[in-house]
Amino acid sequence: MDINYLLSTYGYWAVFIGCLLEGETVLILGGMAAHQNILTLWQIIAYASVAGMLGDQILFWTGRYFGARLLPRLHRHQAAIKRVSGLIERYPSASIFSVRFIYGMRLVGPMVIGASDLSPLRFSLVNLVGAIVWASIFASAGYWAGEFLEQLLGNLKPYRLPIAVVVVVLAGVVALFRHYRVKAKSRRASHE
Repeated sequence: MDINYLLSTYGYWAVFIGCLLEGETVLILGGMAAHQNILTLWQIIAYASVAGMLGDQILFWTGRYFGARLLPRLHRHQAAIKRVSGLIERYPSASIFSVRFIYGMRLVGPMVIGASDLSPLRFSLVNLVGAIVWASIFASAGYWAGEFLEQLLGNLKPYRLPIAVVVVVLAGVVALFRHYRVKAKSRRASHE
């Protein structure tokens, strides 16, 4: 089984599906694949932008139609919901743009925005710009990480699988650390 064939055949679909859900790790790996000329950077950014926007649109409309019933049931996300609600009141466009960059807000944020009285057209336009910027930043970071690793290690072909595993493990460790930190904050807030 040739990893280059798999990446070039299914790499864009992996980027699309990964960015529909969360995406930063997938985008970094996609950028590294672009550096190795397996995928192209502009296509990675395009697929990621569409998937990121589509995912947030689905969450927005979920919040629009089911937010009043759904949001109160998300007990462990109440701190994030309050934070996004406050941002929406003060800075509506900035909150739409930045919600995808703030850890813990990517899934809850668009639902909270959808449950608010913000215009769907305004959300769609700002969401599109935010998705393009987000995809460009993370895919480029992966591309430049590939450049740095190539300078450090030389030819990266023998190291592709270990690099992918390390990136995924590091992303998992960071996500767990952030998750437990948010959980600890919410426990402290509920005790106060």
